Amino acid sequence: MGFNNMGKFSVLLMMVMMWCWASMAEAEYMLYKDPKQPQSVRINDLLKRMTLEEKIGQMTQIEKSVATKEVMKKYLIGSVLSAPVSVFGGGSGLPKQAPPEMWVNMVNDLQKGALSTRLGIPLIYGIDAVHGHNAVYRATIFPHNSGLGIGAATALEVRATGIQYTFAPCIAVCRDPRWGRCYESYSEDPEIVRLMTEIIPGLQGEITDDSKKGAPFVSGQQKLAACAKHYVGDGGTHLGINTGNTILDRKKLFSIHMPAYNDSVIKGVTTIMASFSSWNGVKMHANRNLITGYLKNKLKFKGFVISDWQGIDMITDPPHSNYTYSILTGINAGIDMVCYLSTFNNCT
Repeated sequence: MGFNNMGKFSVLLMMVMMWCWASMAEAEYMLYKDPKQPQSVRINDLLKRMTLEEKIGQMTQIEKSVATKEVMKKYLIGSVLSAPVSVFGGGSGLPKQAPPEMWVNMVNDLQKGALSTRLGIPLIYGIDAVHGHNAVYRATIFPHNSGLGIGAATALEVRATGIQYTFAPCIAVCRDPRWGRCYESYSEDPEIVRLMTEIIPGLQGEITDDSKKGAPFVSGQQKLAACAKHYVGDGGTHLGINTGNTILDRKKLFSIHMPAYNDSVIKGVTTIMASFSSWNGVKMHANRNLITGYLKNKLKFKGFVISDWQGIDMITDPPHSNYTYSILTGINAGIDMVCYLSTFNNCT
């Protein structure tokens, strides 16, 4: 090959390589990763790219005790939680006196697993910071969350450990002191409970005037995604039985137990957790009329509805007796994310 031909070949090869690089750059550009694009455009682009397996993974929340970087990548998990050790045997897996840095490193390690998946969707890490960041050594513990200031303080401490999501506030209206979780309720008076939803702007930030009705709102990196719980009527069960049956007509349910949820949606609450309890015999995790019909369609709630711990399992009696039925019923009712027990991989 002569010098001239060699030169032409080199130019051609360079042009081909430049074309390949340009093609690769174009292929790597993804709308959903571009912060300059409108949110709706990014969401639609991401959904179009997702496989059914990826969507199922993103709708799944698992406990930290079974979560690893490898699990996040293999099962495409969307969320992890640290469950209260005393109740569920969960926790962070860290020493009791672990400093915030250890929490950050733990969350970041799981985040690396999530980001290493095909689409690189970040995980959401949740924790029960209901009375302050009570799972973390030397964090501030409040006797009861009583409003905006405590919400803001909790948000700062939770974010300092790398966590973005809290399962708070509990806006149950306790109507029977025999209910073992009555202490979680702000009051038996629905008007007082409504006032206490002001903790949501404390956790998430003050919603802006241009926010769309029902759209979730978190104002910045020093704020958290909040979760109003437990939807709905958990404080009104017959005889105060935990996870029991709330026997009320629609008018009383909506005048006593629903108003705080209306206020929470207006204040931009990011998520709402379904209740273990039933309303007139219908499990709330299976109640399409109240979850999809009222919460999503009537109130225009645009955040996501999360199940309580193994709440999907409890749709059947006995629990977990027909998991396929429970999943179909719960998801069709409007549950967007399912909180699994530690043996989540047996359910996939």
